[in-house]
Amino acid sequence: MPTDIKVLQVIPKLGYGGAETGCYDLAHFLAENDCKSYIVTSGGELLKFVKKDKVKIIRLPVQSKNPLLIIFNSIILFFLILILNINIVHARSRAPAWSCYLSCLLTGRKFVTTFHGTYSISGRFKKIYNSVMLKSKLTIAGSNFIFDHINENYKDHINPKNKLMVIFRGINVDYYNPKNISEFKKNKLISEWKLKEENFNILLPGRLTSWKGQEKFIEALNILSVDYNKTNFHGIILGDDQGRNVYSKKLKDLVLRYNLNKKITFVDRCRNMPVAYSISDVVVSSSIKPEAFGRVAVEAQSMKKPIVASDLGGSKETILNEKSGFLYNHDDPRELGKILNTLMDIDKETLNSIGNEGRKNVTKKFDVENMCKSTFNAYKKILNI
Repeated sequence: MPTDIKVLQVIPKLGYGGAETGCYDLAHFLAENDCKSYIVTSGGELLKFVKKDKVKIIRLPVQSKNPLLIIFNSIILFFLILILNINIVHARSRAPAWSCYLSCLLTGRKFVTTFHGTYSISGRFKKIYNSVMLKSKLTIAGSNFIFDHINENYKDHINPKNKLMVIFRGINVDYYNPKNISEFKKNKLISEWKLKEENFNILLPGRLTSWKGQEKFIEALNILSVDYNKTNFHGIILGDDQGRNVYSKKLKDLVLRYNLNKKITFVDRCRNMPVAYSISDVVVSSSIKPEAFGRVAVEAQSMKKPIVASDLGGSKETILNEKSGFLYNHDDPRELGKILNTLMDIDKETLNSIGNEGRKNVTKKFDVENMCKSTFNAYKKILNI
């Protein structure tokens, strides 16, 4: 039986990030549970995978922070809400959240937000701009870390009448499943990246930006080479510089300075991340600022790969330290190098055991199905269904 729930999610772009994939997954889950599901976005690569017979896409310039466009978007959303008889408007970013907030005020519909990151809180205006995420009937934090961050930094903006709750982000554990990766795909990527199967492959995924800690990673690999005399490893730095040419050059210069140009490969992008994880022996998340959730750590565990991550933010919640992975001091590449050396020295059976624990951890706590069900139940509660 169809329900009366009609949900309009609003997101700047529908790309491959955590917020975007969460929006995509929830939209299809709602449609499969007899709800009307809509996404308002400016575009994005993930759009081509949306099942148009289930999820309706509406294009608007909701990626813009221009005040005039925010007002324009709020007017269009006002009419969309009325025409489509929307019950819930779910905003996943600050600029579109202002448009959603205004349109929900005028229409009296339920406003929901997901607080996806820590956002910059430098200056009073910035905090006021961010506070729109707490003007909703329901604010969803993607981790306990984000929940605590909100309570510590936005005390004056929290309305006790509104709901603030944690719903862990989830991933598709069927997509990130080593059983579904063919040897052909593995061998093809190994050939493309010019890797040697006898080497211990260490993967660092993440866009090239300083807070992702690529410099610390390179320093750690230098320590692995110089202090521990390891030669049979290969580091893969996987991520687009997104126009940060100066930072990209800085990283490559650092690799040359340490004479690691034959030990580290830079890869701009990979369309099939499960395959990238599958050809790696260990995965690293070397962020020097807190990850709101830490999707890399969860994806790696789902693919049965040991994860080594900095002891910040969401990674502390998603990794079972010394069981499914290892946490290290985010500011200490020497400790990272030491852990990598230990992992290189242990046998394959122990590595597989760590990977198995990771898979169990993710399927139990971070399956996208759990995230969608929890969000759907939260919707029904605020609608008193």
